[in-house]
Amino acid sequence: MAAPHTPGTDLWWRDAVIYQVYPRSFADGDGDGTGDLAGVRARLPYLAELGVDAVWFTPWYASPLVDGGYDVADYRTIDPAFGTLDEAEKLIAEAAAVGIRVIVDIVPNHVSDQHVWFQAALAAGPGSPERERFHFRPGRGENGELPPNNWPSQFSGPTWTRVPDGEWYLHLFTPEQPDLNWSHPEVRQEHEDVLRFWFERGVAGVRIDSAALLAKDPALADFVEDVDPHPYIDQDELHDIYRSWRAVADEYGGVFVGEVWLPDAERFARYLRPDELHTAFNFNFLACPWEPDRLRRTIDDTLAEHAPVGAPATWVLCNHDVTRTVTRYGRENTGFDFAAKRFGTPTDLALGTRRARAAALLTLALPGSVYLYQGEELGLPEADIPLDRIQDPMHFRSGGIDPGRDGCRVPLPWEAQAPAYGFGTGAAPWLPQPEDWAPYAVDRQNGDPQSMLTLYREALRIRRSEPSFGHGPMQWLPAEEGVLAFARPGGPICVVNLSEAPVDLPVAGEVLLSSGPLESDGKLPSDTAVWLRTA
Repeated sequence: MAAPHTPGTDLWWRDAVIYQVYPRSFADGDGDGTGDLAGVRARLPYLAELGVDAVWFTPWYASPLVDGGYDVADYRTIDPAFGTLDEAEKLIAEAAAVGIRVIVDIVPNHVSDQHVWFQAALAAGPGSPERERFHFRPGRGENGELPPNNWPSQFSGPTWTRVPDGEWYLHLFTPEQPDLNWSHPEVRQEHEDVLRFWFERGVAGVRIDSAALLAKDPALADFVEDVDPHPYIDQDELHDIYRSWRAVADEYGGVFVGEVWLPDAERFARYLRPDELHTAFNFNFLACPWEPDRLRRTIDDTLAEHAPVGAPATWVLCNHDVTRTVTRYGRENTGFDFAAKRFGTPTDLALGTRRARAAALLTLALPGSVYLYQGEELGLPEADIPLDRIQDPMHFRSGGIDPGRDGCRVPLPWEAQAPAYGFGTGAAPWLPQPEDWAPYAVDRQNGDPQSMLTLYREALRIRRSEPSFGHGPMQWLPAEEGVLAFARPGGPICVVNLSEAPVDLPVAGEVLLSSGPLESDGKLPSDTAVWLRTA
């Protein structure tokens, strides 16, 4: 049984390894083709053996599942496809028993159109108190036939939908996800109550979806390119909201991680002040190509922007919204690109796998916490989903131009020779699994010293045993062009060769772990990383 990386401390989140579970695709316990809480409970020993400190669940609440559960109908109820509230409480307790904390996903920007509040707003009509919880407005034009403003969507398509009585309502995502009005006191109170509900059930933290979008310009003014402030991104009012949330979290010892996509480092850091969010996702690192100079600059910039507020950095290579690492790193343009999922350049999976293995050691050696997306430890590539099986609304709202995110959400392979690779025992999985995934199955990788799973298990074991890993200082070391080398004072040295030829190691030392075999003469091959213990 794995122990948490920092047992018995209040600051576990500063250097934790957190595993993201997409419940529909992790493990199917009841055989209906959809992953569920029973499946996760049965696989807790796997997560404990992997060595993670916490598990983040994408939304498991009651939902029509129009957008993968991010259209929430009831924050206090588990969706029947996943199980029951009682099962969720048992999972939280069982995870804690094997040293794993649970983080839940809160979606505060919007609710489902099936939420009781929105259904009441539709029934109540224009000018009603029920509609004040949302953004209902009359349209523009002679007969109100035009949307109230020109705001662009976070997905493709319009951001306003007209209802039969003539008013329009705002939705930055799909029409089935109406935006809440965060200037309304009932909206704020409800979400603070929801936080308490889940903290009281033992969750250790909350991931905040679309954290920079909640507050809107009250005038709903038109969007003008390159003009500040943006009418609905990073409004100053957000900080008052999160200070109130932090007070709730502090009551329970809970923590927050925000999904904050902002190009301005100073404004990003404001969300991480000591009385607001504990951490936020580092999307600049995720989006960075496999290029030494840009990676080093991104690492330096990340640490620099967190330093003034004393917050730890977070590192992530992929998640449920982006192309899987092996596929992305196997292409000429290795940066983040939604369209590259289907329409990008051909993928060299052998190259992508080498780079993904090296990136794992790089990421796990950096100061701060690390997020690991399910299947990343298996080296899964992006799956090619047949057009008639795509479910992601991003695809349909783009008119088929955007391939969507289903390719990184395919159910996991557990057993190479079992139906559906052991994901479930009954119905076919909700998304089709590739026919060539047997080599990626957990049982096939177990015991294989060269497998991606073995690499991750050993890396997490070493990371857990090394006090210098996780949050703390790092120091760059001199190295050849195309090589990144840095020391964790008092601990191992990490060397990553991103050049096109083998290189001499910049220092001598004992090899603790390498992402691939060294050359016979001791040189570090291209696209390979190593952890060294020096005298």
